[in-house]
Amino acid sequence: MNMKKPIKKSWMIASALTIGMAVLTPLQAGATEVKTTDSSSTTTIQLEQKITGKIKGISGDGMNIKGNDGKNYYVSFYKFSAEQIEKMNLVEGQEISVEGSVVESYSDFYTFAVYKKELPKEVTQEDLTKLEKMFNEIKKLEKEVSKEETEVEKEKKYEEINKIYEEMYKITKPYILANWQPQSYEEYIQELGFNEKNIVIKENDTTQLKAIYAEWVQLVKSGDEEKANDKHDELNKILQPYFDELYPPQTFEEFVKELKLDIPAETLAKLKPVFENAQKADKEEDMELSNKLWHEIYQMISPYIKPVTFEEYISDFEFEVSEADKMQIKPLYEEASALDREGNIEKAQEKWEAIYKILEPYFEVNQDTLISASKVIINGQDYLAE
Repeated sequence: MNMKKPIKKSWMIASALTIGMAVLTPLQAGATEVKTTDSSSTTTIQLEQKITGKIKGISGDGMNIKGNDGKNYYVSFYKFSAEQIEKMNLVEGQEISVEGSVVESYSDFYTFAVYKKELPKEVTQEDLTKLEKMFNEIKKLEKEVSKEETEVEKEKKYEEINKIYEEMYKITKPYILANWQPQSYEEYIQELGFNEKNIVIKENDTTQLKAIYAEWVQLVKSGDEEKANDKHDELNKILQPYFDELYPPQTFEEFVKELKLDIPAETLAKLKPVFENAQKADKEEDMELSNKLWHEIYQMISPYIKPVTFEEYISDFEFEVSEADKMQIKPLYEEASALDREGNIEKAQEKWEAIYKILEPYFEVNQDTLISASKVIINGQDYLAE
């Protein structure tokens, strides 16, 4: 358990009209399926298979690989420790071999075995049995959510999932607190990064912070989360001016420079007060006003945004779209882009959905096969899942 500095909200203005699509169900061609399931899981077990290819991208818990067979793969690192991943020294473009089993969805990477590794060793077998039963119930509900057609039914399933998570936390909380080794105040402050800009905390603030931090530690240990959160807020209130110095708000000039748009001086003069008010709304956490002002900013700069041409848009995909489909998509894309620029979002959405419908088969064919890795071979070195 560790206290982190407050997350400061950041906002972006879209500078191009583009779409993205994520299809989460993988193709399973090439995977050898075993027609059995274990009693505690609804996931079909797959035989291990081996792929070789080049790393396309790396994330915190996995990597994208372009296989030598021409297929796209996403490989999960969930079964490996952080130390193992660090030793792999992964770099985009590297040749790599992976052994593992194909899974149906990203959520299948997070098995009970993975979850159990994060728990304190003192958790009893009796409690592990209860936790596994609840964990598998959550997995079952997650699969059901994807099949629900209405938002109301999906929301009901999410509520059930949250209730089970709460019950699991009630079981694990005493073990977690018993094993928690809090940082010292000095370690905590060091980790916040104020020394990066030689920011020195005033002596009287340090005295208060040390006392509040000690109280926070005791409240966390006692399990009184509500009071511990109040203490957390007290710490942040004193530290906020130092965070403001460490992470100064973006200036209007910096904002305009990042846009890389040719906006006339007259428009910039009108834009500046709206930008400053939007930043103020962000700081005060007035989300309704913030959203309204950022939308207003987008409306003001949208005439100066150079739309992405159809040729640029269609060439951005990793797959080749047939000429016949391009002829269907091009007028839809131009209409959708024009409607977006006019602010007619509802009608634009209809056009985008028509585009999605044409492109969907391409995404299905080119989507990533999901592999839960049990062995990684890179630079002649074998790494086995723990």
